[in-house]
Amino acid sequence: MSVAVEPASPLGLTRKRWLILLGLATVALNVALAVIDKRLEATGGPSILGLEFAGSAERVAEIEAEWGAHGGDLARLSLWLDFPFMLSYGAFFALAGVATRDFASAHGLRALGACGMVAPFLAIVAAGFDAAENVSWLLLLGGHGASWLAPFATACAVVKFVAIVLVIGYVVWGLVSRLRLRRRSRGQPEAD
Repeated sequence: MSVAVEPASPLGLTRKRWLILLGLATVALNVALAVIDKRLEATGGPSILGLEFAGSAERVAEIEAEWGAHGGDLARLSLWLDFPFMLSYGAFFALAGVATRDFASAHGLRALGACGMVAPFLAIVAAGFDAAENVSWLLLLGGHGASWLAPFATACAVVKFVAIVLVIGYVVWGLVSRLRLRRRSRGQPEAD
């Protein structure tokens, strides 16, 4: 019986270690963004999510007025901090999607494996649309950009959220499948 050995990356880290490091970075950056978001809401305006779904230059102007100067600074800080966050969550979920696909292939889970041909790329799509969205918001908050930029940024936000929800769903599906196989191999009844 041969045991599959996971090749190490150029930095000497296994996929499992990369997932741990990227997962920790994602959580840490998400906590920092949540703290900034709470401070942003304390200015009397919406959270950064309110900006993401503003949809028009007029609504962006209203949000900026509600935030005031301090809120605008916090929003820009949040948008800049979101760049390393999108790198960490994009890489984490792409790698988790690949790991899920590999698990599915190794265990004959055809539907999970077939969805895995697309799911890892959805994490990259989400991060890419997140980047386009943030650049748009930074331009608008800096007083630059045309009126079409706000609807464009909101459309990017919608694509980002759909893509990341799909890849998260795929990874959760993989985790549930992994747990079911473990239970089955131990002879324990499955709870539905």
